Amino acid sequence: MTAQPPNIDAVHLRGVITDWGGVMTNPIVETVNAWLVADSIDPASYRAVMRQWVLEAYESEDGVNPIHALERGESPHTEFEQVLASQLVLLDGGPVSGHGLLARMFARTVLDEAMLDLFRRLHADGVPTGLLSNSWGGNDYPREMFPDMFDAVVISGEVGMRKPEPRIFRHAAGLLELDPQECVFIDDIQANIAAAEEAGFTGILHADAATTVRRVTELLGLAN
Repeated sequence: MTAQPPNIDAVHLRGVITDWGGVMTNPIVETVNAWLVADSIDPASYRAVMRQWVLEAYESEDGVNPIHALERGESPHTEFEQVLASQLVLLDGGPVSGHGLLARMFARTVLDEAMLDLFRRLHADGVPTGLLSNSWGGNDYPREMFPDMFDAVVISGEVGMRKPEPRIFRHAAGLLELDPQECVFIDDIQANIAAAEEAGFTGILHADAATTVRRVTELLGLAN
């Protein structure tokens, strides 16, 4: 039987946990498209391989999937880079270099100041806050900023778990010493929101900062 999302009228929401890429930053698709243009990569070759890998990553835990292995930290990011590069071609038909591929892919990430401000305010006001992110390499986070925003940080490759596995959601809530039913979870991927709600969280599917900030403020009963 599928669990029902918590009744927010009957639950005292106390904590907020968020994804990183696509929530605290600009949309991932913008960053990736900028990389494809900068590196002159044929976008059709990228979409062909990633469409299948992402489908497998979120619809099945069976078999060997490069995204599963990367996000759980089961294989080095350099291995993922080489495998992905081997499936890509440049616009002129030439090969794509795997060396530093992930750094190049995320080089044009832009932080969303409104979302950063939200978590700084929540943290300063004593609201338990956490980060729960599926990592693609682990070096693309501005960790020096985290103490002002988060009480707990869960990076998938560092804990050997990945979203949408239920255990990683429970782990993140536990680090805040909260039950899942006391937590809001923000993500830009519907499969992760569905998994979080199944685990007892109140989910917010992120589309833009203004809407998410307003929803968090409403759910926690905070002043604007």
